[in-house]
Amino acid sequence: MSMIMGYTHGGALWEPKFISELNQDSCIGCGRCYKVCSRDVFDLVEKEISDEDDDLYDDYDDDEVMMVMAVKDQMDCVGCGSCAKVCPKNCHSFESAAMPA
Repeated sequence: MSMIMGYTHGGALWEPKFISELNQDSCIGCGRCYKVCSRDVFDLVEKEISDEDDDLYDDYDDDEVMMVMAVKDQMDCVGCGSCAKVCPKNCHSFESAAMPA
């Protein structure tokens, strides 16, 4: 099984890593990954606040939900890794992908 590979502008071989998961427990909903992604891979969603979250984030004392990012369209990811570079909480996980049959 061969993996998806590409080339940089300079001709170097490059293996893209595609979004596989986003850890909503770590996400603070800053939206940086959403803003940097040109492929509409992410979406802002509501997450119920647990007692643990309430203790961590004083801003949410009176709220029942907080906004976090979610993977909206994993199949549209091009593997650039920009989302991971701007994330202050390292919420994103990536995997290589096999060539389609």
